[in-house]
Amino acid sequence: MHKILLVEDSKEIFTIVEQALGAIAKVDWVASAQEASHAFHAKYDLILLDVELPDGNGIELCTQIQRISPRTPVFILTSHNNLSEKVLGFSAGADDYITKPFAPLELKARVEARLRKVELTYKASNLLKWKELEINKNRQEVSVFTDSSTEKIDLTALEFKLLTYFAERPEDVIHRDQILNDIWGENIHIYSRSVDTHVSKLRKKLGPASHIIESVHGSGYKFCPTT
Repeated sequence: MHKILLVEDSKEIFTIVEQALGAIAKVDWVASAQEASHAFHAKYDLILLDVELPDGNGIELCTQIQRISPRTPVFILTSHNNLSEKVLGFSAGADDYITKPFAPLELKARVEARLRKVELTYKASNLLKWKELEINKNRQEVSVFTDSSTEKIDLTALEFKLLTYFAERPEDVIHRDQILNDIWGENIHIYSRSVDTHVSKLRKKLGPASHIIESVHGSGYKFCPTT
């Protein structure tokens, strides 16, 4: 079930929101800016944020959310309907604006629509696909495509991490030392040429898609998929 945070000093609004969204999400409630600042560090699928709080401003809190959790959608709740406030809210990173009093069914419809978009974005970000290769990060699966078949490749955890690392940096020349630091860590003492050994094993498993990881003489490697 989804998790939603409501930042609102009115218990009446909390009751309305919980009744509207209780079937699709668990709604946590905080009534002040101070409580909200602590709650933002938890993972929420969406945040409903009142503009006027007893100890702070919702627009400023929206800016704070963007620093802490930039991918979390924020809906601004307000009793006002003036354009300047909406502009400020959207400039601070808000995704939607809901004027109080609001219809519970409308709130539910808007929240469900946003959550569907979040889910689609999440799935897309976890699926990397090109002509010769598909990486499903969520399932940790790799498939290689040829003209006549699709073959799932069995990779070790390290090989999968290395392939995903390359795939998220297409066309970038990545130096061996950088790969060592990013994959193994700066305090792990491994020779830079060890990267070549692991890449060689990975290429062998990729078979007909092995060309997707190119060697760059004197530097390192480059991921070059066919789009």
